[in-house]
Amino acid sequence: MSDQIQAAARFEAVRVANSRQPRRFERVLGRDGKPEQVAAYFGANTFSLGMMEEKLPRPIFERIKACIQDGQRLDLDVAHAVAHSVKEWALSQGVSHFTHWFQPMTGQTAEKHDAFLTLGKNGEAIERFTASMLVQSEPDASSFPSGGTRSTFEARGYTAWDPSSPMFIMETENGKTLCIPSAFISYTGAALDKKVPLLRSMEALDRAARRLLTAIGEEPRRVVTTLGCEQEYFLVDRAYWSLRPDLAIGGRTVVGAPPPKGQSLEDHYFGSIPPRVQAFMQEVEQELYKLGVPAKTRHNEVAPCQFEIAPIFREANVAIDHNQLIMEVLQRVAQRHDYKVLLHEKPYAGINGSGKHCNWSMSDSTGENLLEPGKNPHDSLRFLAVLAAVLLGVWRYNGVLRAFIGSWSNDFRLGANEAPPAIMSIFVGDLLNRICDDLAEGKGSGGSAEQAMMSLGVAQLPQVAKDNTDRNRTSPVAFTGNKFEVRAVGSRQNPSQPMTAMNTIVAEGMDQITAWIQEAGGGPEAALAAIRKAIIESKNVRFEGNGYSAEWLEEAARRGLKNHVTTPAALTELRAESTLALFEKHRVYAREELEARGRILAEQYITNARIEVDLMRTVIDTMILPAALGEAGELAGALDDLLDVADRLGMTGFSPATARLAKLTEGIRALHDARAALEQAVELADADEHHAEGTSTHVSPALQRCREAADHLETLVSDGRWPLPKYRELLFLS
Repeated sequence: MSDQIQAAARFEAVRVANSRQPRRFERVLGRDGKPEQVAAYFGANTFSLGMMEEKLPRPIFERIKACIQDGQRLDLDVAHAVAHSVKEWALSQGVSHFTHWFQPMTGQTAEKHDAFLTLGKNGEAIERFTASMLVQSEPDASSFPSGGTRSTFEARGYTAWDPSSPMFIMETENGKTLCIPSAFISYTGAALDKKVPLLRSMEALDRAARRLLTAIGEEPRRVVTTLGCEQEYFLVDRAYWSLRPDLAIGGRTVVGAPPPKGQSLEDHYFGSIPPRVQAFMQEVEQELYKLGVPAKTRHNEVAPCQFEIAPIFREANVAIDHNQLIMEVLQRVAQRHDYKVLLHEKPYAGINGSGKHCNWSMSDSTGENLLEPGKNPHDSLRFLAVLAAVLLGVWRYNGVLRAFIGSWSNDFRLGANEAPPAIMSIFVGDLLNRICDDLAEGKGSGGSAEQAMMSLGVAQLPQVAKDNTDRNRTSPVAFTGNKFEVRAVGSRQNPSQPMTAMNTIVAEGMDQITAWIQEAGGGPEAALAAIRKAIIESKNVRFEGNGYSAEWLEEAARRGLKNHVTTPAALTELRAESTLALFEKHRVYAREELEARGRILAEQYITNARIEVDLMRTVIDTMILPAALGEAGELAGALDDLLDVADRLGMTGFSPATARLAKLTEGIRALHDARAALEQAVELADADEHHAEGTSTHVSPALQRCREAADHLETLVSDGRWPLPKYRELLFLS
């Protein structure tokens, strides 16, 4: 009976989901009562550089500007002035609390709210916010992942204001909070978050890039990492989500038979956005614009009910703060539209997963992109030097990059349905590939660097533009005109760690090329020779073909590229002495910090796997088996009655009904067996000295066998009895 009640709830969810209408939300209006243009309210909830210029005395503003743009030291008197101005601004906006908004190793953001309210000498209420409150706070550090660097009784940790990322006001229905983007460090100064290593890696890349620019004859300028994160996500109606414990708790359907139609007709990508979804997107964009997040693009993605939002490029740390805000705003606004946002990398089997394509580049302090192909010999030389540094860094440390995009959930996505494989190769396009091959083969050798480049046809490279070559959607790192698209990052991952790795390995590539130039005496000829040397060494990292093919797996192995199919295998890279030395050299991670991150990633892998094990147990034991047993019992009773009547009437030919019962019974037995095998797999994983590896080896296949048995039963149990919203409903009926 309980299975029929659950099935009734499913049909009620279908009715509710299909009766919903697009939500009308309150638009930002101008004085004329008409919807305001975006430019009029963009950044209204941010204490931006423009706001600082308006609110702060000119000398103070110039000093905070130098701190933000040039990385100069923040003095206390500047902090005092900023604290006073931001307090007055926040209070004028109706803000009552402030928080240091930071990114611990949980993968989520964190915040502890404090009121501006304090009491004066006579008990009177005072709104107070000082420089010390702005610059530093002290949340409890013991409850955040530390990878063994902290004991539970060592609670002290500090958040420190990141002036380069604008403060912002987060609005909810009943109040406003001033959020101060911050780093998170321990009492001993060790990084406890994802931002501190990112900022260190940006500094490392800046140092290495300036050394390289000097070596090729340019004036050193500050170099910043730029980033644009394309965010993919799924939407599901809240009525369906509430009936799927796997979606509600784990973010992924652990069971679910394929629908008659998935993305097979390829009719969803860039299709007309449904009105209800568009209303959701429009409200998301309005919220983001007020927060100063420059959301630029929205569209249907490839899979049904999958979508994408993409912002304009910013400095990497600001872009990552913005990406965290995008994920937060998506989820909060979805509630208002009776949706749930699924950020899991693979919420549905058999169709596209979701990624966070990270468009990564470098610009100097004048805004010039170092990956912009040159229009004259010198600019082309610089472009080739930077390109070669990327190739060399990824070649030498491709396993490190794979480790930092690893997770239990992203492993389901990598290698199929437009997600790149686990092999970290680079796609540069036909033209650049030919140029690299010509350089490697020694064409253009002899004479001056300018003559050599002219003979190679690369003295000017303006034709290396976005549309010069086709895109390779199977490449994990692809050059797309003036940037590299790192496609392997998972949709719900904080991109800080992959971008920290990218910055560091490219900094190392730059250092190596600079050293080769200096060893050869410097000058353009030495630079071109060093570029050639880097391109020869890194040749095997360049791949233009199909990353999904079986032939590529064999070829990649011959080339010496790492193929860590699972995260536990990839995490061995973080324990390698060469990796520890790399991050120590560039002052990005201390040895114990990197070792801690490896342990945290392994622990998170195990924990997420165990959550899915518990979800699988729950779904099988309380939903699927009761429905299947109820179906079998009812079918057996009906068949007995039918055969009894047929016997009295002398009728035969009921073998199809008997066969159906046999199939159902066999399906139940197969699910029982798979369920028992799952328990054995968990025991084997627990007994494995390398727990994460054991989880990958034993638990992951056992979960898949359970899924296959459950999905087969879904095709046998009558639709009116099945308790879980089906794929056809989750993906099409909303």
